[in-house]
Amino acid sequence: MIFEEIAVGPLSVNCFVLGCERSLDGIVVDPGGDVELIEREVRKQGLKIRTIINTHGHFDHIGGNRRAAASFGARLLIHQSDAYLLGKVAEVAGMYGMVGENSPEPDEFLYDGMEIPFGDYIVEVLHTPGHTQGGCCLYIKSENKVITGDTLFADSIGRTDLPGGSHQQLLDSIRTKLFTLPDDVTAYPGHGPLTTIGHEKKCNPYF
Repeated sequence: MIFEEIAVGPLSVNCFVLGCERSLDGIVVDPGGDVELIEREVRKQGLKIRTIINTHGHFDHIGGNRRAAASFGARLLIHQSDAYLLGKVAEVAGMYGMVGENSPEPDEFLYDGMEIPFGDYIVEVLHTPGHTQGGCCLYIKSENKVITGDTLFADSIGRTDLPGGSHQQLLDSIRTKLFTLPDDVTAYPGHGPLTTIGHEKKCNPYF
């Protein structure tokens, strides 16, 4: 599987470009900004991006949605509980002294257990509310990989002091949806370095 990570936007969001080597069908996860870098990687890999997935609706993860969707002609997916945030990118970015572009409306909603195929591979959606109510992780079982957005970080967890956040709900989501995955699954957070499920079960100070 093609699996590339690119740090994008003013808050260095980890954007992921996924692809099937055989069909060249691809997915972009969290195009937070710097869409030209994402476009360059997509061209390099020769991919046809059919789907854009937002792990959640915070402005730093969705700031490049409009340009990416237009550039790739791809459908946009986000959980229904976070869809209202798509039209607030410019407003929220401005509150932090940054500039952002509102996202187009989603073409489809993510839901727990949803399977999104791309070529020979499947992404399974794990709904993990707590950082936001619509937060989701993306599990690629065949590759032993999970993209955790801002739900789980290396030795940390997502913040829960923003609207829609719940500390207990986040802990419950991690315990029931992520810590039930095999220990050797590699976790790719929305910011910072990768980790493994086994390491976080043993060493994450929040648990």
